[in-house]
Amino acid sequence: MPKLHSKVKKDQTFHKREDFYKEIIRKNRSLQEKIFLGGGKNAIEKLHTRNKLHCRERIDLLIDKDSYFMELGLFAGYGMYEEYGGAPSSGTIFGIGKIHGRNCVIVANDATVKAGAWFPITCKKNLRAQEISMENRLPIIYLVDSAGVFLPMQDEIFPDKEHFGRIFRNNAVMSSMGIPQIAAIMGPCVAGGAYLPIMSDEALIVEGTGSIFLAGSHLVKAAIGEKIDNESLGGATVTTEISGITDEKMKDDKECIAKLRELISKLGHNQLAGFDRIESRKPSHNEKEIYGVLPEDTSKPYDTYELIGRIIDDGDFDEYKPNYGKTIITGYARIDGWAVGIVANQRSIVKSKSGEMQFGGVIYSDSADKGARFIMNCNQRKIPILFLQDVTGFMVGSRSEHGGIIKDGAKMVNAVANSVVPKITIITGNSYGAGNYAMCGKAYDPRFIFAYPNAQIAVMGGSQASNVLLDIKVGQLKKQGKELTEDQKKVFLEEIHNRYDEQTNVLYAASRLWVDEIIDPKDTRKIVSYCIELANNNPEIKKFNPGVIQT
Repeated sequence: MPKLHSKVKKDQTFHKREDFYKEIIRKNRSLQEKIFLGGGKNAIEKLHTRNKLHCRERIDLLIDKDSYFMELGLFAGYGMYEEYGGAPSSGTIFGIGKIHGRNCVIVANDATVKAGAWFPITCKKNLRAQEISMENRLPIIYLVDSAGVFLPMQDEIFPDKEHFGRIFRNNAVMSSMGIPQIAAIMGPCVAGGAYLPIMSDEALIVEGTGSIFLAGSHLVKAAIGEKIDNESLGGATVTTEISGITDEKMKDDKECIAKLRELISKLGHNQLAGFDRIESRKPSHNEKEIYGVLPEDTSKPYDTYELIGRIIDDGDFDEYKPNYGKTIITGYARIDGWAVGIVANQRSIVKSKSGEMQFGGVIYSDSADKGARFIMNCNQRKIPILFLQDVTGFMVGSRSEHGGIIKDGAKMVNAVANSVVPKITIITGNSYGAGNYAMCGKAYDPRFIFAYPNAQIAVMGGSQASNVLLDIKVGQLKKQGKELTEDQKKVFLEEIHNRYDEQTNVLYAASRLWVDEIIDPKDTRKIVSYCIELANNNPEIKKFNPGVIQT
């Protein structure tokens, strides 16, 4: 198989880029460590005095010792709900880990964040956890410790299709799909939230700390005048011996977690999808060198082949149409032994077949056509697709419009939308406009979507947006017989640019779950390999039907 050979020199530019990425990753880790504490050290210590473990301690005990836990949505809620004191990680932890060697989705309420109450983004995060469980046929475990809906925001979480009730609807659908759901009630479980564990296949409850009821003692007194405490209303003894709504009573968190591990150990095994895997080989170049390949400024060009060569096994890359549509790179490779198709934006300036220079990161008609055809090939051959997204959009201008860029772009978007093999997307730099769609953005159902720590997501770049909006503003004022001074124009441009800088920042995207997680570039191989392993657990791959794709 043809090999990719690096042309990167470890010069001053390389080391400057490397230092930049190391610093941005250091800042991210510092922020992660703060988020890990949820409501803070004092709140965690308070849990311990009540004989309760923090949600992260529960997960550590639940998964196999020294195993990998792929946490997703860590930054959910970051910078949001500040008027209420914030919601670190949305008050819920979720990820995928191994229990007795079996991959399981784990969802755990963080009782140190508003008593585990649900914000709107918490609901979105829980729905994403269930979606991943369903798409990959993974058992799901709920570690329940929640005061229910965050009442000041009830209108944004209760009644709509993608709100709170959708979670219980998913419980029922997952049950019909044969996906094991096991719940452990390790704290309060109130009102509508009570349906989640009881709609699971099995529900455990911890004595003294776990409780479950539709209405707590205060609401019962207010509603019907009955005086009763929460333990007598829906504690462990009542729910296991009188109402029978839970299945078994546990003396503490540790015993409960041991029981969960025991239950998971006896699950049957699924037939696999059958994605091809051989013995893994290391990349031809060190993965850490990705830091020196990617530019600090995402508007600057770089050779995407250098990135691919540090992800794939031994540099072996069987490229598809290497001399056509050069602003998109397509080809077959292996990552940690798994066969994979790669669709990547080439960020270097390249020559078209006619000799014309083409901008890197822009999708032209020929590259869109190539991308669509390659995606269809991967579907035919049952090969998962990795999208390395660093795209500034489709080419504009009369030449492109007359050449049918909309038709060719629609062809690629159609192929992505109808693709049935697992799609994994990593936003390595820019993700602008319709390029986000063509390269399998969140709206196009990637099984997993990640971003590098310097990624940017927006309908267009800040400088372009600010100039467009300035032109519109000038036009509106001109109709009114008014004009902006040069200083006013400068202030206007600066305000728009600053707003775009904030909204295109990858943390803004991660806080709203536009991406599943921000990842360290050097971990790309490990994460992609694990995602394919998870996707391989679902044997149901429909027949590919590309729909209407004009040739």
